[in-house]
Amino acid sequence: MAKSLEKTSALFKRALAASPGGVHSPVRAFKHVGGNPFFVKSAQGNSIVDTNNETYLDFCMAFGPLILGHNHSEINAELHDALDKGWSYGTAETYSLELAELIKERIKWIDQIRFVNSGTEAVMSALRLARAVTGRDQILKFSGCYHGHVDSMLVAAGSGMATEAQSSGVRKDTVQNTLVAPLDDEKKASEIFTNYSKNLACVIIEIIPANYGLLPQRREFLKHIKYLCEKNDVLLIFDEVVTGFRLGFGGCTELFDIQPDIVTWGKIIGGGFPVGAFAAKKELMQRIAPLGNVYQAGTLSANPIAMRAGLATLKILSSGEIYTHLEALGTELEDRLKSNQRYSLQRAGSIFWIHPKLEKDQPLRTANAVDQLHEYFPEMFSALRKAKIYIPPSPYEVGFLSAAHKKEDVIALAEVLNKI
Repeated sequence: MAKSLEKTSALFKRALAASPGGVHSPVRAFKHVGGNPFFVKSAQGNSIVDTNNETYLDFCMAFGPLILGHNHSEINAELHDALDKGWSYGTAETYSLELAELIKERIKWIDQIRFVNSGTEAVMSALRLARAVTGRDQILKFSGCYHGHVDSMLVAAGSGMATEAQSSGVRKDTVQNTLVAPLDDEKKASEIFTNYSKNLACVIIEIIPANYGLLPQRREFLKHIKYLCEKNDVLLIFDEVVTGFRLGFGGCTELFDIQPDIVTWGKIIGGGFPVGAFAAKKELMQRIAPLGNVYQAGTLSANPIAMRAGLATLKILSSGEIYTHLEALGTELEDRLKSNQRYSLQRAGSIFWIHPKLEKDQPLRTANAVDQLHEYFPEMFSALRKAKIYIPPSPYEVGFLSAAHKKEDVIALAEVLNKI
């Protein structure tokens, strides 16, 4: 054990010298739990193996993209075939076409899709498109929803920004056009529309916010936001970077039966590779260059390797069998934690979040309800890590089930939680 810690410490020391905080995304740091991040050398199915040859049952799953698990055999075969044919072309290729057509075939309200390299890029482009179409400047977002590290979105954000009001380096004149409303509050949303709708370009929201804990929203609240947008000619953007293709092929849009004007995707759509996308009806998407005057570009957008991974993943998901398996796993985990006296589970399909049990054990829906719940986390994380179970190292991040997980895996997770 001492040699293992020494090896990990040496690696992290090198990482600190090479990168800010030793990581390339703040949510990978261990600032909420203490100690140093371990370094992974391989992964397979439901597990990751670190450089000390310790195997961990993984419920982080790369923060969401790996719905099929690590190193899935069919995706692996597709990638090897793609690599043999080259990995970046700088011109059109057929894989992005097939992926776009598959999505359009299954999600009928969508006419056109533009692939980008991340969820952040997808959101940034969707916001630009909304402003161009409406000719308005202001954006309404909701406290606790995270939409990537776009300047205008780093206000009352979740995830890596959960302990900070906003990022340094963001200009005041950039965020002055970003309005923020509380989640789960129809009255406040109506007040904002009354005061600002004439200059409001769009509303952006995670239907099930999953970057500040898991905050499932009421359908009535979402329908009210949709109504306000339609009444005031404001575009509605659903951020499905986390939930897209996870709670069903059509994501939350299908689950709640509410159609936005624009949807953004990431994570699963790339099968574990850096892919984002935004999609809408043709009349909106035709405003994007080269047809329109809304500029968006990317040298590696629709990279053929990433497109093959996404296409193979979504083909497997399109049968629906994976979602049945994931729901069964989620139900098993939920059932085994019902009698837990310390922790409660919030779950949406294969996404779960564990928090301290409250006096009134009702769903948490707002950022304010989460703010005081972080003190429990280091003890829980430490107990799970000792049992060789890995969850995201932040109380604000959610856990993910994958097709590679089995019933005994969620039982193992529940058993540790029930013993703490």
